[in-house]
Amino acid sequence: MQNTQSLTANAEAPQTKGFVAKLLADRHSIPLSIALHLVPGALIVAAYAWIGAPISHAVGAPIFAAWAIALMIVLFPLLFGLFWLGKKQTGRYTLRGGVVHYRDKPFSRGKITLIGIGFLLYMAIVSLSLAPLDAWTYDTFFTWVTFEGSGSSGTTYLDAYSNETILTTMLIFGPFTGFILPLIEEYYFRGFLLPRLPQLGRWAPLFNTTLFSIYHFWAIWTVPSKIIFLLPGVWFVWGKHDIRASIWMHPGSALLMTVVGTTAYFFGLM
Repeated sequence: MQNTQSLTANAEAPQTKGFVAKLLADRHSIPLSIALHLVPGALIVAAYAWIGAPISHAVGAPIFAAWAIALMIVLFPLLFGLFWLGKKQTGRYTLRGGVVHYRDKPFSRGKITLIGIGFLLYMAIVSLSLAPLDAWTYDTFFTWVTFEGSGSSGTTYLDAYSNETILTTMLIFGPFTGFILPLIEEYYFRGFLLPRLPQLGRWAPLFNTTLFSIYHFWAIWTVPSKIIFLLPGVWFVWGKHDIRASIWMHPGSALLMTVVGTTAYFFGLM
């Protein structure tokens, strides 16, 4: 009976072909995977230069707003693309149907919450503690990077603006950069790309983490530190097949630091 239902369901589901079939395949070729990891980052830089920066300059907003706009321009269509692949696969807009993996929830809600909080605190603490590494890497190798706001300080893009302007910018864009956009990145990089590298075996998490770090072209000097504080969570998701761990770690820590930073600006502590 189950076999009959499965055959019926498969017969009713749309049949994918061409490039869509390659995207939904269980395995991506290495060149394709590299392109899928890095092209969004290149598009974000282009969106920043052509759209985000002109808008932020026109309204007198910190350059942080320009990068937020660029990320939104690229990542929201990327999320829609995942839903579109789900429609091609199942006939309806969904992240399921073999599009985004690691969503079977092998851990109970309570257990993954404790694990996730651990990863959240790990990423928040380690990323902050590695700020000197970022500064050294920038000063030693990347002073040629000419993006406005680039520098060895993590808040360079907010310098020279009043607290009121910074606070307004963070209140507008904080919900996006502090949670929604990192969540989209997790669905795409960890749920869609990482599971499609079975040929790399245990090297898949490092491959994925390294390319995800490089994808941040606008802060390329942070690649070493990103690999250090992201890899444990990515490795866990790859090994345990539960994307909730990296959602806690990445969007969770981004939300925590956004709330803390916004609160600090509100009270004039920064």
